Amino acid sequence: MKKILLPFLIVLLASVLVACGSKDEEKTNSSTDKTDESTGTNGLFDEVIEKGVLNVGTEGTYAPFSFHDESGKLTGYDVEVTQEVAKRLGVEAKFFETQWDAIFAGLDAKRFDMIANQVGINEERKVKYEFSQPYTQSNSVLVVRAGEDIAFDGMEGKKAAQTLTSNYGELAKSNGAEIIKIDGFNQAVDLVIAKRADGTYNDKLSVLDYMKQKPDAPIQIVEQEDISEENKSKNAFLFRQGNTDLVDEVNKALDAMREDGTLQEISEKWFGEDVS
Repeated sequence: MKKILLPFLIVLLASVLVACGSKDEEKTNSSTDKTDESTGTNGLFDEVIEKGVLNVGTEGTYAPFSFHDESGKLTGYDVEVTQEVAKRLGVEAKFFETQWDAIFAGLDAKRFDMIANQVGINEERKVKYEFSQPYTQSNSVLVVRAGEDIAFDGMEGKKAAQTLTSNYGELAKSNGAEIIKIDGFNQAVDLVIAKRADGTYNDKLSVLDYMKQKPDAPIQIVEQEDISEENKSKNAFLFRQGNTDLVDEVNKALDAMREDGTLQEISEKWFGEDVS
């Protein structure tokens, strides 16, 4: 009886070991697949192409970059540049409107694939995110009430209306201002006009557009004194780390748009000059 059981037990043990080995191998392969997916290498772009949709986070309240026109349609410089990029990728751009202070969390949570909202390139963001090449260059200005005598760097002890996580909020803090939290640029200007804030820092192009739309608004621009190339604000599309494949394809589209004049055409439509 023992002689019959021994070979059977040996075969049974070998079968168990093989099965365990197969499961371990399957587990290892599964782990490797997840790692590849998490890095995004050769992953997100393929996913975008497969879905036929590029999901994009934007404010929708930041004229002339991302806002709603009188008909209610989402439009603006950033919106048109994004739509053209998506077209050249062979997909459709789908926009998710999100307040500025929540837009990075939305990207982190993978609600969208990238942000198109005049995101300024800075070293702090480079640590956590990836940028496309810049598609807008401008300079920062301070908006104050008409007749106020406040220097660009003279906000020490004064109140600045800013979104907390923007470059302009950091600029206000660096110039000694107390921050009043707001959701968007129009709200900031309203607070300045109502004398609830002494000023607000923002992009010159956005301010000029606001003044063109509301020429009677009692505000004035305080220019930044030094607007050399290194002090210009450069804005780009923002992506999660590891999505280099999508970043590369977006950069190729931007290069092509710059080369054939499309980017300049969109720029001149909105600003009367090439700001790209």
